[in-house]
Parts: sequence; C-alpha cells; structure tokens
Amino acid sequence: MVTPLLTTKLYIPSPRPNLVPRPHLVRRLDEGLSLEHKLTLISAPAGFGKTTLLSEWAAGCGRPVAWVSLDEGDSDPARFLAYFVAALRTIETGFGETTLSAFQAPQPPPIESLLPPLINEIAGISEPFVLVLDDYHLLIEAQPIHDALTFLLDHLPPPMHLVIASRADPPLPIARLRGRGQVTELRQADLRFTPDEAARFLNQVMGLELSAADVAALASRTEGWISGLQMAAVSMQEREDAASFIQAFTGSDRYILDYLLEEVLHRQPDGIQTFLLQTAILDRLTAPLCRAVLDWKLEVGGWKLEGDQPLTSSQQILEYLERTNLFIVPLDDRREWYRYHRLFADLLRQRLRQTWPNLAPTLHRRASEWHEQNGLMAEAIDHALSAEDFERAAALVEQVAEATLMRSEVTTFLGWVDALPDDLVRVRPSLCAFHAWGLFLSGRSLGEIESRLQNMDGDADLVASRSAPMRAWIAIFQGQVSSAVELASQALEQLPEDDLFWRSIA
Repeated sequence: MVTPLLTTKLYIPSPRPNLVPRPHLVRRLDEGLSLEHKLTLISAPAGFGKTTLLSEWAAGCGRPVAWVSLDEGDSDPARFLAYFVAALRTIETGFGETTLSAFQAPQPPPIESLLPPLINEIAGISEPFVLVLDDYHLLIEAQPIHDALTFLLDHLPPPMHLVIASRADPPLPIARLRGRGQVTELRQADLRFTPDEAARFLNQVMGLELSAADVAALASRTEGWISGLQMAAVSMQEREDAASFIQAFTGSDRYILDYLLEEVLHRQPDGIQTFLLQTAILDRLTAPLCRAVLDWKLEVGGWKLEGDQPLTSSQQILEYLERTNLFIVPLDDRREWYRYHRLFADLLRQRLRQTWPNLAPTLHRRASEWHEQNGLMAEAIDHALSAEDFERAAALVEQVAEATLMRSEVTTFLGWVDALPDDLVRVRPSLCAFHAWGLFLSGRSLGEIESRLQNMDGDADLVASRSAPMRAWIAIFQGQVSSAVELASQALEQLPEDDLFWRSIA
C-alpha cells in the first residue's frame, strides 16, 4: 500500500527574485562538497535564512539535489522513510521499491534491518547527489530516526552528501564527524547579515532609503537577524521618520517580535488582519482551504489595497501577502500552496486567542472537514484533535486505522489514539482492536495489550470478532497453542468474508 505523500514537501524552494546573494556562504557549502565531507549542518535559530541560503545554493551547486521539508508528523519512522525514498526518487526513478515493500508489510522488519540494502542501493546511484533534510529540529524526539541517520552517516556511500538544516543541533555524532574532518558547519554567527548585506536588503529589496548610520544601527540592534530586519523594514515602509523608529527599536528578540507584530499587523486593513489571524491555525495554506476555514465571506465586497483594484478572493490575498513580504513562503512553483513564517504564525495564533478566545476550535473543525473532503486524512485528524472534537477525531482515526497500520506508521497511529479520551476509544470495538494490534507491533507488553482488549465495549458480536484474532496472537506468545487455534478458528467463523485485514491476522 502506497503512503500518501505531500509532494509540496519534496519541492526545492525557488530562490527569491530579490535575493540578497551570499557568495561567501555558498563557497563554504561548495567546499563541503569538494572536500568530500559526509555532512553539512546548518544550525541556527528561526529567522536566520537557513532555507533561503540552501535554495540559493541548490540552484547552482552542480549536483542533483533531493529535498524534504520535514514536519512533526515525519517523526514516525515509516513516514520518514517514505519521504526519504520519495526524495531520492526525484533523482533516481524507481529507487527504494524493495525497501518500501518490506516496510509496508503487515509485519514489517525493524528499520535497522532495512538500512544495509537501502545504503547498497544508494551506492548504485550513478552520479553524486545531495539530500537536504530541512527543519530537522521538528524530529528532535524521534530517536529511531536519529539512530538510522547515524548508521547512514557511518556507512555513507560515495555518491551521497547529506545536508541538515535545523534550529538545534540534532542528536547525531557531530563531534565525531568534526574530529575526522567530515562535516561542514554553518551557525548563527555565520548566517547573520553583514552590514553590507543588511544595507542591500533594507534599501534595495525592501525599498527603503536609509542612511549608512541608520542601517548600521538597525543591523546592530538586530545582531544581523534576518527576520528581525524584515519585520522592521515592513514597519518602516510607510513611515516618514525612520530614524526615530530605529532609535526606539531595542529589546530582546521576543519583545522585538511582539512590538513588530503590533506594528505590522495593525497597519493592515481589517479584512487582511482577519484573514491572517483566522488562517494562522493552518500549517499550509491554499486558497480553497482558506475559503473553507474563514469565518466570513471574502468574495463579498473586497478591499481596495493597491490603487483601485480590490482583493476579492483568498488566492488574491495570498498573492498580495507574498508581494508585500508579509512573512509568507510559497511551497510550490505554481503559487498554490504557502505557509507563514513560523515565528509569524506563532504570534498570529497568540493574537487569535486574544482576539477571539473561542474561535480556534471552530476554525480547526472547518479545516478538518476540508482536509477530509480532499483525502488528506492525517491533517483532518490533527485538526479535529486541535479542535478537541474527539468524536470526529475518533471516527476519522478508526476510518484510516487499517491503512495507517498497513503502511507501518505505528507511531503516528498510537499518537492519535493516545490523544483521544479512553472512554471514547473503549466503546469503539474496531478502534480498540486496531489499537491493540498497534501496541503489539510496537513491542508493548502482553499485559497492556490484554488490558486494551478487556476494556472493549459495545456490540457483543463485534467485540468478539475483533478481539479473537488478537487473543489468538497473545495465546501463541504465551505458549497456549490449542487455545490460539480455537480463538483463530472462532474469529474466521465470525468475521465477514471481505474483512481481509483481520482474517489475515486470524
């Protein structure tokens, strides 16, 4: 069964049209390739231009580049492996078929057993290439993935160079690689805008006319932090007295962000403010999704924001936000999918809670419905959980349980069930049985699995038919072979002919 993937996560972000070139950093990245380092690590806080730098470098590094934009859902080893293979398929057609088939079996082997054949297949790729894992910090608690990448780095085939961009150092053997001269590192101090870069960004890209003294003061106060400079520039674009603004511009990063959000957000028309706040709950934005989520109708009236041309649709507003540098990032080449700068999204969500304290659950519920209608079930479940609409979330989890477990995304499935109230799970025999199977696949104790089965409630026939296959497995592991045969036979008699999943287990 093929894992449904978001292809936008495999796009290499396009270099921005008014990009401030950073040749000294590009040279550092090129040197990592020429010296045949195994790993390039770009580690710095949010807003220091890690992704922008990598997209600039990828466009001219001279090697094929595979790219994965990671998110928290990829902490599931099966899902991570699916995206890993999908990324490499962008440069080698048909890569990883055997690995994926093995990992998507009803009883998949441990991920560590799949790594040697996967590495052998990488070694067979004909030309040198680069794999970029962006936003790796979102997987910080995924120890099986860290272990797998450590094994990969220890046995990295010559064609491959791994690049990791992260807000924090990943738990990988960085010190060992550093000691062997096998890693290129770029950190916060390297990524800060120099005074010349700050001047080019503020005056040429953002269209300001600041004096050298004002640029130096702003660069000093932000310590070259690119997002801070961007937010300050947006705030200053319509100010007559930029010098006074710069003079008052001080404080820690958090206070700067709070202050600039006030400045940036409040300068937007009411309709744009509403759009920003209500769509901030979304990790990814596209016009139909925004239209489904919003608490009001964009198409009625519109607002005159540029000359005499009103904005009357979600797509026009997304394009307006991109044109005006309002911290929105395109995720594909067609300008259909976007995301907000993560710090900007965090602050918008905080302001949403302050402005409409009770609205977020409604927005998440609408987002869940849209994702379900468009076949994006993982996102539909996540939004239902965020809305605390546990009845809906439980129904969705039960609906996709079989497919999720067949893809070996056990961690994801167990995380969904753990987020549900137990009394809601207990009255759904099918969901309970899938939960028990997930616990079994994850190596939990037989006592925990038995407890799950004992707490099943609901229709007696359904409880019996769903619990019997699992009880048969438990009996096998307890050495009770005759009991296992009896339970399995009972299950086969009770289960419908078309219930292939549980019949195959029985």
